[in-house]
Parts: sequence; structure tokens; C-alpha cells
Amino acid sequence: MSNPLILADTIVAIATAILPEQGSIGIVRLSGSTSLEIAKTLFKTPGSQLWESHRVLYGYIQDPQTQEVVDEALLLIMQAPRSYTREDVIEFHCHGGIIPVQQVLQLCLELGARLATPGEFTLRAFLNGRLDLAQAESVAELVGAHSPLASKMALAGLQGKLSTPIHSLRSVCLDILAEVEAHIDFEDDLPPLNEQVIQSQLEQTLGQVKTILATAEQGELLRTGLKVAILGRPNVGKSSLLNAWSRTDRAIVTDLPGTTRDVVESHLVVGGIPIQVLDTAGIRETIDQVEKIGVARSHQAAQNADLILLTIDAQVGWTSEDALIYQQVKQFPLILVINKIDIARANYIENLPQIERIVKTAAAKSQGITELEKAILEYVKIGNLSANNLDIAINRRQSAALTGAKIALEQVQETINNGLPLDFWTIDLRTAINALGEITGEGVTESVLERIFSRFCIGK
Repeated sequence: MSNPLILADTIVAIATAILPEQGSIGIVRLSGSTSLEIAKTLFKTPGSQLWESHRVLYGYIQDPQTQEVVDEALLLIMQAPRSYTREDVIEFHCHGGIIPVQQVLQLCLELGARLATPGEFTLRAFLNGRLDLAQAESVAELVGAHSPLASKMALAGLQGKLSTPIHSLRSVCLDILAEVEAHIDFEDDLPPLNEQVIQSQLEQTLGQVKTILATAEQGELLRTGLKVAILGRPNVGKSSLLNAWSRTDRAIVTDLPGTTRDVVESHLVVGGIPIQVLDTAGIRETIDQVEKIGVARSHQAAQNADLILLTIDAQVGWTSEDALIYQQVKQFPLILVINKIDIARANYIENLPQIERIVKTAAAKSQGITELEKAILEYVKIGNLSANNLDIAINRRQSAALTGAKIALEQVQETINNGLPLDFWTIDLRTAINALGEITGEGVTESVLERIFSRFCIGK
């Protein structure tokens, strides 16, 4: 797929995060036919350095109008087709911060480059055949990864570990379609179609499609993470639990009820899964207007969470207040956390409801955290993610396309079993082929491309 209107001009963007007094290097990236010309206009090299592809040059960036030196920098040259976009690519490696890169960006714009749209460098890599669409999506997932395992999965996708089996499955379907169409057009000149062989090929293809499709839930969990809300009445140790779990003092801990007035967040990684932990205000009846707002936000956090850690105090036992909170949240996925188990009263288990998952902790002493993490991993039903093969874990768009391919292949099998004419076979075979092609980008529409690449950062 190509689009000369998109590829005709030269684009530029700042390719690194820029913050004042942070980051030693700031990169301005150019891609397009005039990239090298712009670089030679702006970059002055002392000595006799060679302007060759895949060389790093040292020099100064100068304003061509005023001859004023803007920055001392390095220049990286990557000429087509040996570049990320398969176009001429230039990178100015400037000093970090805001001012140098913005000045260099402005100079490039004045020399005819256009500011890149979000994801346009990767879009060009796709349009020029450098990456397929599944690999391009992996680029965004790698940049946005929230855990080492999510990063590893995205890198595997970038290396083609999803694209390769999808291309293979699509190729099988194309071969079957070609054979069926040949028998439609030249039935008298060919031996009878071997339906048993085709059924076997379809069964194997469908099995592989289902195997890949089964990774969708795991992939989504690694990409988006899990939102966990710590809920309970005041002074049961919710803030202590957050602090022990995150190994920080994010939440204020006192013996006074109602200390936590708002939702406190902490971000963790458990078994490869990014987890957003919300420590909420203690739920109770109160006349304090600020505390009332905190309690309302606690209820909202519970409704938005993927999992609730309903926390009670083992020193006090199950109370009527605990029971009231439980009635309000029992329809949600939850784990009962019995905290302060180190100072528990003898009959703390009296009146406990029948809750499947119970964990005992002593948060003030950082005890029971490992057991809590194990219970959370058991809840998500994938155990130790790092032990699983997540080389291919599809995203929502890919899952939708693969589901379409699965349905189409099942329909082909049903068509064959019902003894329908070969023309009917081709309808669903084409649907399966098109659905598989959507994953890697064959025949994908411009509106789909726009939706995908608009989620990228500028400069990537």
C-alpha cells in the first residue's frame, strides 16, 4: 500500500520527551526527500568529516539567516532505504531541555519541513513496507509499556512473532481459495476436489486462530493493567496496607478515624501485571463535609475498580459496619483482607461471610503482602505470567479481526458439511482472508490507519 501524497514531503518532530533541567539529550528527527539538504544547511562540521549514511557527525547547528550558533550537537545520517521509514532520516542530537530542540525544530520548519502528525514516522514505515500493521502497533505498545513483561511482549510483536503466523494462516486460506476457484472454473479439466484434505487444512487453521485468539485477555491485562481499590471502614489499616505493599509512605497513617480524605494512588507491578492501587477514605456515616466527599469517592472507586480489597480489623473482628460495606460491594470481584492479624482477638472469625478469597496480613509489619499478591494473580487466573509464552498476545483490534476470521472459517466448515456448492465456500474464505489481512494491514482502509496512528506520540 502506498500514498504518494503523504510521502512526498519532509516531516519533522521532536522525538524525545522535553522537560526543563531534565534529560541530557533531545532529538529532533526529520524524514523525507529534503532531510539531508536541510541538515547540510543547518549543520556545520569542523574538520573533514564525511557526510555518509549511518555516520555520526559532530558540529554546530547554525541559523542560516543570522549565522548564530543554536547548539553544539551530533548529527545522525540514515539514508533510504536503510532507515526506520525507508526514507532519508536525519536526527539532530541536541542538548536536553526545552529551548535547543525547539529552536532546531523551528529552523527545520522554516527550511520547508512540515510538523509530523502523531505516529507519522511509523505510518511511513508501514506505507513503505518497513513494518506491517501489527508490528507498527507493537511500536506504540513498546513506548507505552507499564511493565517489563509488557515491554517484552511488545518487542516480540515488533520482531514479527504475531505477524509471521498470521501471514502463514492467510497464505493457507489463499491456497484453499485458489484451489476451490480453479475447480469452479475448470472442473472438467481437474481431478475431483479432495474435501477431506481441505477440511483438515481448515481444522488446523481454525485451531491456530483459536490459540492466538486465546491470548487476547492476557494481552489486554498486560497492556491496561488492573485497578484495585482498598476499601473498608476507618482505621482498619488500609493506608498501612498501601504503604507496606508499595514500600513507600504514600498514605498518612494515624490512629485517628477519617485521616484519609481522598483517594491515594500507587502504581505497582505484580507478576508482570501493572496494578493501580487506590487507597480510599474509610466508609462510615459522618457529618464532616470533607469526609463525606471522601466517602463518596470511595464508593466511586469501588464501582470503577477491577478488584476490591475489602479490609477489616482482626483486633476488632467483623462488625456491623463491615457487614454494611460488604452488602454494598459484594456484587463486585473482591478479596477479604483480614489485617492486624498479629494482634487479632481470639474470635475474630466470628460472623465472617462466605467469601472465596481471604488473605491475612499484618500491614504495619509488612506481613502477608506476598500472599496478597498470590491471591490477586489467582483472581486473574493466569498465575505467574512470566512463565507463560506471551510472544503473541493480541490487542482489541486484532482480537476483533481474528474473531471475524474464526467465525468465517467455522462457516466454511458448515458450508462443506451441508454439501453446498463451491461458490458458497469462496464467500466465507474471502471473509476469513480479509479479516486476517486486517491484522497485518493488507487491504486496510485509510480510516482504520488514521484511528490507529492517531494514538501514537508525535515523533514516533
